[in-house]
Amino acid sequence: MKIVLAPDSFKESITAIEACDAIKAGFKKVFPDAEYVSVPIADGGEGTVHSIVAATGGEIIETQATGPLGGQVEAFYGLTGDRKTAVIEMAAASGLHLVPRELRNPLLATTRGTGELILHALDLGVDRIVLGLGGSATNDGGAGMAQALGIRLLNEAGIELQPGGAALNSLSSIDISGMDARLKSVKVEVACDVTNPLTGPKGASAIFGPQKGASAEMVDILDASLSRYAAVIERDLGKGVNELPGAGAAGGLGAGIVAFLEGELVSGIDLILDVIRFEELVKDAALVITGEGKIDSQTIHGKAPIGVAKRTGMAGSASVIAVAGCLGEGYEAIFDHGIDAAFSVVNGACTLEDALAEGATNVEKTAENIARLWALGKK
Repeated sequence: MKIVLAPDSFKESITAIEACDAIKAGFKKVFPDAEYVSVPIADGGEGTVHSIVAATGGEIIETQATGPLGGQVEAFYGLTGDRKTAVIEMAAASGLHLVPRELRNPLLATTRGTGELILHALDLGVDRIVLGLGGSATNDGGAGMAQALGIRLLNEAGIELQPGGAALNSLSSIDISGMDARLKSVKVEVACDVTNPLTGPKGASAIFGPQKGASAEMVDILDASLSRYAAVIERDLGKGVNELPGAGAAGGLGAGIVAFLEGELVSGIDLILDVIRFEELVKDAALVITGEGKIDSQTIHGKAPIGVAKRTGMAGSASVIAVAGCLGEGYEAIFDHGIDAAFSVVNGACTLEDALAEGATNVEKTAENIARLWALGKK
């Protein structure tokens, strides 16, 4: 019997890989001789690189890059097993977690390090780059990334702009003549489930700026700067990015990737499942176990468990069971989207801290109980 284990991470508790291990440990107590295929899942955010590397037999590439505030940080990205695709989480070099809370300032934070990771991957000869957007410390519209790739962002005096979102208010022209030529032959895809435009009340600055340390005054400055940025991009490059759904992702990095790299913004979970060739992995499976930290009414809107269930249905007739840290309001909607049953792994009243600390143990116990129920059904 083939059983595919395809959970996302349980945020702040266990990684997707650890969730696979815990589910497998529980099931093996009941079905020790089953064939287990572990496929840790991510939807473009944290954990995407490690999930794809694990699923494709790839490797993690470690390197230094420019951090959000200009200093060097230890960063990484992934190569798929065939070494043709680089998987980059922009947060690895430009993430909020790299900046102490008291130093967070999106007026100054840069995505240059993300551009440097792209250059490093180009040096390894990849022909496809998958970028995960999420967890950014930045609000520069991908300007720093563009500068790292050889694009010049100039003020009225023809001087290169300084790093950060606020500097874009002085942008006068864009010169792409020095852009790394290898980018023209590389396909760039962006795992992005955010639909926010670049500017305005639902834009990058207004919605996500405060999470990165922006005051109300700073939000106004950043939004005006990105508006100018979008206007110059449209004039000099002929790309209209301001109202593009997803342009506001990662502080406007979505807009910069479309404008400079001809990148395509796509559903995160669908992109990840394509990269790991999920349908091939799940073919002939009898059962698929998926899950994540919380399953509720929002899960049906592009979250990993629904993506897994949908692709499982397309590939065969395996049953799909979900496990979650908790089942929130409206979780029942998942039953109309390919998931056959769902279980909470928390077995009794406890604090959030205890639930997070005991995540692996609780997942293993729940998996064993699911396996025993599955065995009853097979009798």
